[in-house]
Amino acid sequence: MEQTLSSSKTEAPADKTINTSLPEADRLRLSRPFGLPTPRGAALWVIVAVVLVWAGMGAGFNPDKLLSGIPNMGNFLGRLFPPTFDKFGIIVKLLVETLQMALVGTVLGALASLLLSFGAASNIAPRWVYTSCRAVLNVLRSVPELIFALMFVSAVGLGPFAGILAIVLGSVGSIGKVYAEAMESVQPGPVEALTAVGANKRQIISYAVLPQAAPLLVSYTLLLFEGNVRGATILGLVGAGGIGLELTTAMRMYDYGHLCAIIISIVVLVTIIDRVSAFIRAKLS
Repeated sequence: MEQTLSSSKTEAPADKTINTSLPEADRLRLSRPFGLPTPRGAALWVIVAVVLVWAGMGAGFNPDKLLSGIPNMGNFLGRLFPPTFDKFGIIVKLLVETLQMALVGTVLGALASLLLSFGAASNIAPRWVYTSCRAVLNVLRSVPELIFALMFVSAVGLGPFAGILAIVLGSVGSIGKVYAEAMESVQPGPVEALTAVGANKRQIISYAVLPQAAPLLVSYTLLLFEGNVRGATILGLVGAGGIGLELTTAMRMYDYGHLCAIIISIVVLVTIIDRVSAFIRAKLS
């Protein structure tokens, strides 16, 4: 009896044979994943290398200059320490304001992006609506948030409200296209089934598109919020609220200890938000 059991245990793995139904060409490709490239692939790599060299030369990419400037970088970093937290109360207050700006701007921007993405998804909107919405997203994505911030500062004055409005437009430009592509990538089966039974566009979006795209939309929104927190720290440079103005003032006054304290506080805030977002995304997936 024991021999029978032991023989069955040893024979069980032998039943799990590798599936050899793959075509011969695919099996050869998988057995040699690092084979020599084809002439077409080699030509493509040459083109990529030429483009990179052209871009580096045009942009003034110079590793020697970087290496020679390392001592200056070390000198700058050395002046940042030790950090001084004697203005920690001001830092916390401005960080909270930055977080509030990012939160409100992300929520409003995500809602506006969601509405616009319905028109920018080719499987939902008519062609003329699709083209118009894509053009709007391209324009918004091409303008930096600092330009929006300057525009709104001139309209509503200095303060975080101008920063919120700039974050909203920046969010629509950066995430609206991603939302639309998430909706375009849904499985067509449910959409076709609802279409076949006579469902209208609202019903198709509510019962076929959004349920499939919801996990991606939430994940992208969390990533957008993380980016907006970092972006909101820069908007203060033009008077649009947040901690950016305090950061710029510390740099101009050569108050390196205070500057280091601000940077450390921003890093801690961004790290906390990143961990919370990662936890939420893990739960969703």
